[in-house]
Amino acid sequence: MSGSDIEPLLRGGYRCSLCDVRVPNSPTLNDHLKGKKHQKLLSVRTARKSQQEKSLFVSGFHKGTSNLEITDYFQNFGTVANVIMDKDKGLYVILEMGSTAEVEKVLSITQHCMNGQKLRVKHKENKEFKYIPKKKQDPGKKQLIDFEELTQVLCQAVDVDEQMKQLLQLFELTDSEKMLRKLIVSLLQEVFLEFFPSCRILPFGSSVNAFDIHGCDMDLFLDLENTKIFQANARSTAETEEVNGTKLDTQSETQSEDSILSDIDLETSTTAEVLELVATVLQKCVPGVHKVQAVTTARLPVVKFIHKESGLQGDISINNRLAVRNTMFLQLCALVDPRVRPLVYAVRYWAKQKQLAGNPFGGGPLMNNYAVTLLVMFFLQNRTPPVLPTVNNLKELADEDDHCIIDGWDCTFPSDRTKIEPSANSEGLCGLLAEFYKFYSQFDFAGTVISLSEGKVHLVTDFIGPESDKNLRLGPINIQDPFELSHNVSGNINERTGQKFKRQLDEAFKYCRSLQYQRKSNKGKIWGLVRLFQPLSSTDYSPAHSPAVDYNPGKELSHVGNLLTIPFKLSCLSEQMRKKLYGSPDFREIWFNKVCHAVFYVMETVLKCSCSCNEGNNVQTEDVKISSFDGTRNKEEDSFGLKRPYPMEEIPETSSAKKARIETLQYQGKVTWHCAVWNKVWVGRRKMRRQLPYRTSESDANTSAIINSLEIEEKVTEAILQQEEDGDKSSPLIMFTLSAFLVGGNEDTRTMIRVTPIQHTALFLEFFHFLESFVPKMTEKCFEKSD
Repeated sequence: MSGSDIEPLLRGGYRCSLCDVRVPNSPTLNDHLKGKKHQKLLSVRTARKSQQEKSLFVSGFHKGTSNLEITDYFQNFGTVANVIMDKDKGLYVILEMGSTAEVEKVLSITQHCMNGQKLRVKHKENKEFKYIPKKKQDPGKKQLIDFEELTQVLCQAVDVDEQMKQLLQLFELTDSEKMLRKLIVSLLQEVFLEFFPSCRILPFGSSVNAFDIHGCDMDLFLDLENTKIFQANARSTAETEEVNGTKLDTQSETQSEDSILSDIDLETSTTAEVLELVATVLQKCVPGVHKVQAVTTARLPVVKFIHKESGLQGDISINNRLAVRNTMFLQLCALVDPRVRPLVYAVRYWAKQKQLAGNPFGGGPLMNNYAVTLLVMFFLQNRTPPVLPTVNNLKELADEDDHCIIDGWDCTFPSDRTKIEPSANSEGLCGLLAEFYKFYSQFDFAGTVISLSEGKVHLVTDFIGPESDKNLRLGPINIQDPFELSHNVSGNINERTGQKFKRQLDEAFKYCRSLQYQRKSNKGKIWGLVRLFQPLSSTDYSPAHSPAVDYNPGKELSHVGNLLTIPFKLSCLSEQMRKKLYGSPDFREIWFNKVCHAVFYVMETVLKCSCSCNEGNNVQTEDVKISSFDGTRNKEEDSFGLKRPYPMEEIPETSSAKKARIETLQYQGKVTWHCAVWNKVWVGRRKMRRQLPYRTSESDANTSAIINSLEIEEKVTEAILQQEEDGDKSSPLIMFTLSAFLVGGNEDTRTMIRVTPIQHTALFLEFFHFLESFVPKMTEKCFEKSD
């Protein structure tokens, strides 16, 4: 005990600064000093001081550097006990070594370099230990365990299988939490029956779908179908009695005159009107409920409320019957195989820690937990042998009583899980999780649609036709709802989130192949799930700082030099191009050829580079005449302004300066050009762009016609060339080759373009960094140009 912890007070008594406690006299003080709280804080302060002495402050690394890379570097100097990344900006880490001797060993190096960057390494700043009391928890609402506590628990496990089972036990609702939710549902059911006879309150979503977590909201569906029938029968009876001139019985009279239903017709009323009525009942008649709010303008209108005593938040909807059925489907899957729940919990927590699902760290659309869960289900359907059956297989096992149609969709599956044969698959949890990341790291998300109904993928081009039942909202990741086949459950995410998701899958797959994942550390280092779950800082991923090959870290593409990436984006294609791709099994080859034409146009016409092809090697050549994107194209031009190939004998001699020869290996996706740039067309483009007029000519002055981006960029290049007319034109500034090749099938569909200089210079690197963003952007503009 340190004497500095005890302060005598002027009016008598003492204060313990460590525990922030005041006592009236010496005997009470002695009791306090021997008590559990003071002793625990003493041990915590001692442990923190020891950690501080073994900790280093490290900065200066590239933005986007992962904890794993930092750990691998500093393990050269000793044991790395922990790495804590700056969560706000990702600019520094606090590194805890195994001992003070190892800290001194690190500091003995004058200059540390990692990935070409000079690191700044110093002692962690000493901070005074201060006790901060924990906030009081709402009764019945257990808080999620924080990552530091989770680390301590999981590192005590024997293997990864045990870690996954412990994770489930730590996160799932306790029996008391489940009971509390049941009591709230029963209370609501009892009250609502008084106002909406024969209605039902049905819980769905995370609190009851077998993948619940502490503090999850209550999603409730108010089923009014039977109430509508009751209301119609009551009115019919009333009309009959009135016609016959007889008086209603007391019960019927009460139902028709005093009931809240006498003020509203459920069959003809709008959703907003019914929800306002529901909100009124909640606010005035349900005890212990407050902060009631009807949100009628949302995509799914609901009434929000909070149960005052427990602090639980809830939503009541009246048009969400499919969600109830989806919940029952997830419950069935969880019962079919005991490995489903721990695997889903592990993947969902990983997605949350990596800011891929749940609440956004810095804004932007993320995947919902339902989509992540379906990814796990689809993976399990595709194991050999399968762990889970497909939805269509389940329909075949269902009885006649299980037949269910909701909003026109077949939602049939067996209610009795004993009808489903146990899986013959015997893989352990550790192996399944590693295989999950391998499966999706090699997955073509952009080019396919995941179907849990059939347990297989479909090409995205099968879903861009006129069929209404295939009218999916396609995006970077496409997961078809198991029952509502026109709904893409991940349709909300954008390209950046999809790219980030793919990158994190690749990193997880690479980590799961290491011994640090598979075996418990004998040196006290974090291992298994803990390193997999390490939180992601806000700048760990930024497209501006990540190379084009971040789709495939660890694969051969990351070692071939300077690469440009043009991902397949269905949203960027014109309507004519979509029609051409519809239903085509070779859509990747068709799209790749269009990309090659567009890239050539950007390089030669927009940037004014000299381009030619390499002859020979069994290459079939095509001659393509490039037209300007000026809106005056003739009928021979394709969907983004390029004329269709001429036969060799039909090309006039006078067009030789305009034509380009593109070497194409048929169905192997490879095109190569030799290129030269004669001027610094990448320098000063922004300034030159601001100086250009936004009208094509004086005759367009009254039309306010905006020049398209491609034409603007071409004029910017021409203006730069005019400024440099007096420059040396005896030889090109840079000579290089462009080699385009198609990647797809087992990976995301995209065109990769390798840029190889004849001679590596600083000027080439400057030019390449410009091409990294300019070429993909302008290529997309080519596709967006409609006829």
